[in-house]
Amino acid sequence: MTTSNSKLKVLVVGNGMVGHHFVEQLHASNADAEITVLSGESRLAYDRVYLSSYFSGATADDLALTDGKTYDGWGVNYVLNAMVTEVDRANKSVTTQSGETYSYDKLVLATGSYPFVPPIPGNNQEHCLVYRTIEDLEAIESSARESKVGVVVGGGLLGLEAANALKEAGLDTHVVEFAPQLMAVQLDETGGSVLRQKIQDLGVKVHTQKATQVIEAGESCRYRMAFADGTSLETDMILFSAGIRPSDQLGKQAKLDMGERGGIVINDQCLTSDPDVYAIGECALWDNKIFGLVAPGYTMARVAVSHLQGEGLTFEGADMSTKLKLMGVEVGSIGDAHERTEGAQSYTYYNQPDGVYKKLVVDAEQKHVLGAVLVGDTSDYDTLLQYALNGIELPENAESLIMPTGGEAPALGADALPDSATICSCHNVAKCDIVSAIDSGSCSVGDVKSATKAATGCGGCAALLKNVVDSELEKRGVEVSKAICEHFNYTRQELFHIIKVNGIKTFDELLEKHGSGLGCDVCKPAVGSILASVYNDYILNPSHLPLQDTNDTYLGNMQKDGTYSVVPRVAGGEITPEKLILLGEVAKKFNLYTKITGGQRIDLFGARVEQLPDIWEALVAGGFETGHAYAKALRTVKSCVGSTWCRYGVQDSVGAAIELENRYKGLRGPHKIKFAVSGCTRECAEAQSKDIGVIAVENGWNLYVCGNGGMKPRHGDLFATDLDTETLIKYIDRVLMFYVRTADRLQRTSVWMDNLEGGLEYLQDVVINDALGLNEELETQMQAVVDAYQCEWKTTIEDPEARKRFRQFVNSQSTDSNIQFVDERGQIRPATEAEKFAGTKAIPVEVV
Repeated sequence: MTTSNSKLKVLVVGNGMVGHHFVEQLHASNADAEITVLSGESRLAYDRVYLSSYFSGATADDLALTDGKTYDGWGVNYVLNAMVTEVDRANKSVTTQSGETYSYDKLVLATGSYPFVPPIPGNNQEHCLVYRTIEDLEAIESSARESKVGVVVGGGLLGLEAANALKEAGLDTHVVEFAPQLMAVQLDETGGSVLRQKIQDLGVKVHTQKATQVIEAGESCRYRMAFADGTSLETDMILFSAGIRPSDQLGKQAKLDMGERGGIVINDQCLTSDPDVYAIGECALWDNKIFGLVAPGYTMARVAVSHLQGEGLTFEGADMSTKLKLMGVEVGSIGDAHERTEGAQSYTYYNQPDGVYKKLVVDAEQKHVLGAVLVGDTSDYDTLLQYALNGIELPENAESLIMPTGGEAPALGADALPDSATICSCHNVAKCDIVSAIDSGSCSVGDVKSATKAATGCGGCAALLKNVVDSELEKRGVEVSKAICEHFNYTRQELFHIIKVNGIKTFDELLEKHGSGLGCDVCKPAVGSILASVYNDYILNPSHLPLQDTNDTYLGNMQKDGTYSVVPRVAGGEITPEKLILLGEVAKKFNLYTKITGGQRIDLFGARVEQLPDIWEALVAGGFETGHAYAKALRTVKSCVGSTWCRYGVQDSVGAAIELENRYKGLRGPHKIKFAVSGCTRECAEAQSKDIGVIAVENGWNLYVCGNGGMKPRHGDLFATDLDTETLIKYIDRVLMFYVRTADRLQRTSVWMDNLEGGLEYLQDVVINDALGLNEELETQMQAVVDAYQCEWKTTIEDPEARKRFRQFVNSQSTDSNIQFVDERGQIRPATEAEKFAGTKAIPVEVV
């Protein structure tokens, strides 16, 4: 990219989350700066907060925060694999390992940190790894394929995240910690004890007060860890996650002021001892402190940009409170969790049977919150954090803030927060910023997110953001409607109830009795989905047809070239040789591109509309059914090979997957639904990343609910353990039908459960304990859906009128043969428009 010599040349060394945030902020505030980014890794910035999701199906692309196209669009120069080895402050340049030199006017060091590996003899062997980058994850995954047992050295935040990664990879997992408890920095002794018990209940073995003396060859496993107390532990893999150290080598080399124990010293403007060099993130030392969370790094990035622009923003430290889920266990820590402030007092609540511990630390006058510890239930976190950050005076009965019952303290609503209250710490968005966005025309949570970036980082402030937005809109006389659209003044849940109770079976009847107007693209598909969930009727009946989107209308997913996919159901991934041959014959006859998917399906791509009935006629005749890949319905039930073939399998996962898929096939819901069944805890079917996950154990089945992959992957929560098959199916019936009845439109199960008041515990109470007295009704309703199942393609190909919908021309059975085909790794497919216009030579294909 050619740039003007008058532009300020800003060189950024490091492209982690903080380095990227600096680039993003500088581009937004001063697009005329010449920005060059040197990344020591082979890829641009990605989200390290969600690294463990890599083991539940997330890819490097899912984790990416930016890409080359974005940087090119911003005019940002970037170089990958550019490890900087020298800073020449006198000549204002840096040199990379490959010998390339880059000059600067202003230099920003965003080199982050590196994992600390304790100096233990034997720590540098092949399967002794660290947990920091995507390359580290790939190495862990490779090692896990050759291992049965894995040990994480370190029981802090990162260590438990790493333990989760090993557990997700299917290893018998241990955590070894030098301190007497887990998460000693964030939790008090009791909180650490509760966390330990909950993690051990999940199958991870915890060893505290263990100092490793040497790592040597093992007898039953690859390695033996010998501890100072004379005990030992054998393992095949060791993952060091014992803390971080600042990557401050460039600061030392450039002779910048350094901290006594590491870190590049910065002032309140994030400047180092050189006025032309900034340091931000985990490599920087401010007030003798290293901040190991992403939110303080983001604040440093904004401060550095502010100073470059001649503005007055300063860095004044950062709140290190944190809320997270570790292997499904909720943990929160706020402020002075250890009561170190003089005169501090505390209230505690400990429910040992449920594994819930809460501590509220207050000042000597019992007027203000100093800190808190939450384990097993973090529902009070947002409220307590706002009390602590904003100096809000406590209610008279302060203990009511952590007690499940008792006390009448009012909830801390949006109006109680001062304008300066930080709502989103990731992007430093205060309440006043949200108010300003609304005053400038933002009329919804989505508008405010776009204007301020609130809740677009870790997402932990989403509920609080919505409360503030709703409150501010209501103050301005804007009714915060929960109506699904202007045609129905009801939520999806209310419409479901109306349809079911009143026996309404068509959209027109519902509109006439309970709506107005003609309907729209919001309410029509939503009502169509509800009708299908309640009655499981043929969706291409004339009364239902106008409610369907393009995919449902043609019973196939439209691809970007205008053709459709054909996805037959392959229950549990089990398929006969005859059916495999049939798929190949159909693909060959109709010139379809074939792809085996991660959901254990064989997708056939490139089918024209008029070909679909003929293709499905052949498939149905061969015993296939529709796979509902086009629908907001059950998509797949993935399985491993289970006890039938695998030497580790303890239950027949394939048989269970087939039984589940055949029961729930065709069930339509607010969003797509995916299952998986693993035959043992090695988890080869990745069940914990699915809406319904089933894992075989010695005593039956463990049930996980409400996980999902995608842009923000979420592990399923452990719902119930040691279930027999009959109970497992009853629980799944109830969970799914409760979801279908109560979720919002287009709401995944993960978001639905998170939005339930009481979350997982409430759902368990409803499903297991029948708290609402609905279980018999939920099971009956599910059975009605199961009994009403039909293969939509079978119904379609047997109905001459339905087949007419798939003609290419309304008034003729002729087809358009003017379609070009191109080679795709040995298979042919229809050419894209770009390829056509580029003059790609067509491969002659007989038109069927």
